[in-house]
Amino acid sequence: MSVEDGGVPGLGHPRQARWTLMLLLSTAMYGAHAPLLALCHVDGRVPFRPSSAVLLTELTKLLLCAFSLLVGWQAWPQQTPPWRQAAPFALSALLYGASNNLVIYLQRYMDPSTYQVLSNLKIGSTALFYCLCLRHRLSARQGLALLLLIAAGACYAAGGLQDPGNTLPGPPSAAAAGPMPLHISPLGLLLLILYCLISGLSSVYTELLMKRQRLPLALQNLFLYTFGVLLNLGLHAGGGPGPGLLEGFSGWAALVVLSQALNGLLMSAVMKHGSSITRLFVVSCSLVVNAVLSAALLQLQLTAAFFLATLLIGLAVRLYYGSR
Repeated sequence: MSVEDGGVPGLGHPRQARWTLMLLLSTAMYGAHAPLLALCHVDGRVPFRPSSAVLLTELTKLLLCAFSLLVGWQAWPQQTPPWRQAAPFALSALLYGASNNLVIYLQRYMDPSTYQVLSNLKIGSTALFYCLCLRHRLSARQGLALLLLIAAGACYAAGGLQDPGNTLPGPPSAAAAGPMPLHISPLGLLLLILYCLISGLSSVYTELLMKRQRLPLALQNLFLYTFGVLLNLGLHAGGGPGPGLLEGFSGWAALVVLSQALNGLLMSAVMKHGSSITRLFVVSCSLVVNAVLSAALLQLQLTAAFFLATLLIGLAVRLYYGSR
């Protein structure tokens, strides 16, 4: 059974073992992102421009791809590829850029807890585009598994972690800032729906593109991240006055950039050889890593909601990838 059809590679074959290791590493890197960002805080805030971190992450991915091609880790195609094959990746970069920026604007029209809960709807939008664009049909069992993933994400976001210093519901960051009523404006709801649609489309479109082109993954990534660097460079330059590109960076910040760059490369391999659905499970399973690291590094307490979310994720994995 293939990964796309819901199969899980076993450990009997070296390539299957590497695939499993890659998924575990990606899960760990996704889960470590928020705790590492929290360790970067100075006086309660991130000391560098978010656009700087995104730009440096895209640049790191681009350099790693170029290096892997130069040293021969991945071979160039025997014939020079037509450079028009690079053009479709501009849309991928644009979709990812729009998704990342919408996350920032959404915070103006709703509270963090509402965003954390409702943003899990992107699981449904990804599954929808996966079926429509790639013409894969999900069974009722697999559909139920994805619904459980949405429920797990909402459950965790609603109160999986708690700061022992306060008893406010919702994410610790929201609680630390003081009480904020749950709210979402009509415009915020529309933007949230748009965000979920763009997030799902960007993932499925990139998967479709990578699988249809018979090019080495590193070369496809080179195309994608070249456009990503150009786009984010423009966004950074147009962001107005602020800290310099490397101003406020620390060792923790450099680790954030490096881990996100490596995780981006791992995810591109998942998109080419696995599926967007596999990516959804990686992101959902990373909630467990996020919670454990937050409890260990930031002294946050795990709540009953966390254990319920973990149970739901386990059931979802069993339903989707288990024997039929």
